[in-house]
Amino acid sequence: MAKFELKLPKMGESVAEATITSWLKDVGETIEADEAVLEIATDKVDSEVPSEVDGVLVEKLFDVDDVVQVGQTIAVIETEGGDTVEVKAPAAETPKAEPVKEVAEVAQTVTAAKETVAPIESTGERFYSPLVKNIAKQEGISQTELDTIAGSGKDGRVTKNDIKAYLESRSSAPKTETVVSTPATPTKSVEKKAAPIVASGDDEIVEMSRMGKLVAKHMVDSVQTSAHVQSFIEADVTNIWNWRKKHKDSFKNREGENLTFTPIFMEAVAKALRDFPMMNISVQGDSIVKKKHINLGMAAALPDGNLIVPVIKDADQLNLLGMAKKVNDLANRARVGKLNPDDIQGGTYTVTNVGTFGSIMGTPIINQPQVGILALGAIRKVPAVIETPEGDFIGIRYRMFLSHSYDHRVVNGALGGQFVKAVKDYLESWDMDREI
Repeated sequence: MAKFELKLPKMGESVAEATITSWLKDVGETIEADEAVLEIATDKVDSEVPSEVDGVLVEKLFDVDDVVQVGQTIAVIETEGGDTVEVKAPAAETPKAEPVKEVAEVAQTVTAAKETVAPIESTGERFYSPLVKNIAKQEGISQTELDTIAGSGKDGRVTKNDIKAYLESRSSAPKTETVVSTPATPTKSVEKKAAPIVASGDDEIVEMSRMGKLVAKHMVDSVQTSAHVQSFIEADVTNIWNWRKKHKDSFKNREGENLTFTPIFMEAVAKALRDFPMMNISVQGDSIVKKKHINLGMAAALPDGNLIVPVIKDADQLNLLGMAKKVNDLANRARVGKLNPDDIQGGTYTVTNVGTFGSIMGTPIINQPQVGILALGAIRKVPAVIETPEGDFIGIRYRMFLSHSYDHRVVNGALGGQFVKAVKDYLESWDMDREI
């Protein structure tokens, strides 16, 4: 018999650790190759860790809620034949040298103050990664204060960048003196009671899912953070409709994939963002961060009704074929829950397709900390006035509405309108002779 070490796999360049949320297998159970052994969570996504071999789970090296570093062994699986692999326990931290007396006294004072803050806990409404919890503990941020920070991660999760930006904005605010005192007798925290549910005898009460609660909070936080305003414009996409109809079958035969409208729209948005870089920004406190890369978020509906926003990195650098490949890949992996943490972070602008559900327009909520989001309405065949050198006449055209929501704190109506007008112009100037 041989023993195989199941390690926490690399989940993206920016992800160094994950929290174990549940074990799907118990010690003694048989495991098949590619079968999920446990579930983990990061700042961005929840995912499963599969086994690479057939065998029997003989040891778990971590418990639920433990933090595991990428590359660490998390379980041992016994397989048939081969040599036994020695399993090393996680290395203990090296003791740090004692600080000098003066530094120690200051450290004790700070520690005493921070210990008065209750530990940060993830709730059904919000998940906090171990990294965020550690930063909050080090900086003396309470649970209540942390709950007010708008999260830019998946389902509104607070990421390392979110909490650092909050700390920077807090440090720039006027200082107030804080007095920390130790109560003579223990005090109990007062829990806010949930409002009673009012329903008739025939009504069904359904508990919101954990993701649903996070999405709801993320939406409310966005509305409370940004001054939302909308601009609407109608685009004639007749040339795009006819061009796609001409090429979709040959594309399917050659690439084995569908040619949808989405990559065409994404290309137009990426070009418009290149023309108007002040739409490709984020707000941190009183500062504006101009993004070097154009990373387009693509809102995708999941089978359970929730939404996820995978990101097309450096979208302005892709040709149409590359964009189509990327769109199909992210959409397919989103539907089956196979996105990696890096797939859904770093977005600088978001596009959502409300036309998929038959809506002709919408007023989407900004995906924080971005400052704009574009909703694509349904493409409709409508009568329209067509201008020609010989005069105007009525014809049948394919048209759609573009709904642009933007943050009026930093984007005025002129910029918001010019940007969506640029998207319209790129769509309407589509070259019917273009190849893919």
